[in-house]
Amino acid sequence: MKKIVTAACLYFFSFYSYGQAYEGTVEYDKKKQPAIIITYPYSQEAVEGAFVQKLEGVGLNAKEEKGLFNSSKGFRSYKSAIIKDISDNSLDYIFKVEQKGRKGSNEAILYLIVNKNGDNILSTRDENITGTAKSFLNNMLPEVEAFNLELQIKDQEETVSKAEKKLKNLQDDQESMEKKIKKLQDDLKGNAKDQQDQQKEIEKQRQTLEAVKIKRKG
Repeated sequence: MKKIVTAACLYFFSFYSYGQAYEGTVEYDKKKQPAIIITYPYSQEAVEGAFVQKLEGVGLNAKEEKGLFNSSKGFRSYKSAIIKDISDNSLDYIFKVEQKGRKGSNEAILYLIVNKNGDNILSTRDENITGTAKSFLNNMLPEVEAFNLELQIKDQEETVSKAEKKLKNLQDDQESMEKKIKKLQDDLKGNAKDQQDQQKEIEKQRQTLEAVKIKRKG
């Protein structure tokens, strides 16, 4: 009984922990920096896509850090941006989404750094920004769910499309084979007629041969 209760508590805690932002650190610009962190029970693609779509919807476009030797690779920076759900002031928002666990797992961690004039606001323990940033990330869960649903729909549409294409190919193959069978049947009929005609010709020539042989005997 105790084990059952413990397992239920762990399950509840695990479920509740999703979508609950907390304070932590992440390595960015070659150093550990304070960040707001949250884990979503969805893929990295779904989480990242939902946030990019959300911010593009309010006119914000990110600069994505790339490059093989870039220590900040994977971060998206929104410079001098206003995200009203966090602050009415222009700030620098830096996001990164990482897949949690093995490839293909449905868990992703999002890190958010908030800077102002090059300084990390979260390091100053600004309770207002910290609180609104946490709420912003917590409240993004439905949008992540919606984006994930769209990904599932898209994947299923592609699966259906591939299945339909395969069926069309099979139908085309059948049509092609039926045409070949019809041609073969026509060829067989033609061959049978040719055989009959040839048999008649043979009989005719045999009769001629016999007539010639009779003349020889006479």
